[in-house]
Amino acid sequence: MSIDPGSATSTVSPSRSPRNPSAASFLELSRQVKDDGLMNRRLGWYAGRAGLLVAGFATAGVLLFTLGRSPWQLAVAVFVGVLLTQTAFLGHDAAHHQVFASGRRNEWFSRIVGNLVVGLSHGWWSRKHSKHHAHPNTIGKDGDIATGALVFDPADAPARTGLLGWITRRQGWLFFPMLTLEGLNLHVGAVRTIVGQRGVKHRATEAALICVRLLGFPALVIVLLGPALGLAFLAIQLATFGVYMGASFAPNHKGMPLLGKEVTMDFLRRQVLTSRNIRGGRWLTWGMGGLNFQIEHHLFPRMPSMNLRRAQPTVRRLCAELDIPYTETGLAAAYGIVVGYLNRVGLGYADPFDCPFAAQYRPV
Repeated sequence: MSIDPGSATSTVSPSRSPRNPSAASFLELSRQVKDDGLMNRRLGWYAGRAGLLVAGFATAGVLLFTLGRSPWQLAVAVFVGVLLTQTAFLGHDAAHHQVFASGRRNEWFSRIVGNLVVGLSHGWWSRKHSKHHAHPNTIGKDGDIATGALVFDPADAPARTGLLGWITRRQGWLFFPMLTLEGLNLHVGAVRTIVGQRGVKHRATEAALICVRLLGFPALVIVLLGPALGLAFLAIQLATFGVYMGASFAPNHKGMPLLGKEVTMDFLRRQVLTSRNIRGGRWLTWGMGGLNFQIEHHLFPRMPSMNLRRAQPTVRRLCAELDIPYTETGLAAAYGIVVGYLNRVGLGYADPFDCPFAAQYRPV
């Protein structure tokens, strides 16, 4: 399902037109979730979450030092990859100012956690992710759908030839195997931002922290385990991290409507129509770091992730009242949608602007 940018009528943003029914309804929704306490900080919950991660890393460290050069270290590598992804989720929440009341504390917490523990630049993440939240699934504005190893915009697929063309035509089936390289890609993107981009706050600090993580940790592993087992450990840890990160973020938007640059749409519709929730229980919520409530997260990015579930019924009810499609599916079904969409794009069959919802905007 997608929206036709050429036929969509202009809709003034909520901040400019309180007469917009969606804008007025969203303002009322915002007041309601605030009155319900859903925007309040949950420092104790985050402290407990951080404590579990510290205990996990301590366990991994003990195993790394005590198991010696045993093949069991490869299982430890998987464990470390999971811990790093969970830590990235925590850094993500802090970057959205969900953890502390102070914006400065959130930023420093995210900077230390992201650079020193995960190996991701806070400056890189905040720039890229802020653009994504402002313009989700918008061609030319959302870096998450920019053409790279994968093609999300069908207009870019015909230009891919040679090896890249072969990959693009099969990119849906290759999606999960390619995610094994996503961890490396994320680290490279972080380093490029710190080294090459202008305006990175606390560049020297970020550089020092990420050097400890990306140089010091691999060196320690290789010294302890030897070159062969050490490199295998690092490869498995990177692959686990990449697959887990990609498998957590991709279902939230991939295969949802793409918007052209010229589309003007109110905030509520833009965020809901381009996002997908993943149905599941508390274990799924833990596994995805709360990102399974992507619609609520995009509407209230500063809401602590553990409160998103409580906001869902109110958001879903408002969408029903305004006749805005609210997309929610199971995890396996979401992966099927993503793989199918990528394959159709790669083969030139997908039209991102072919959407039943767009019929509402087309002139009769």
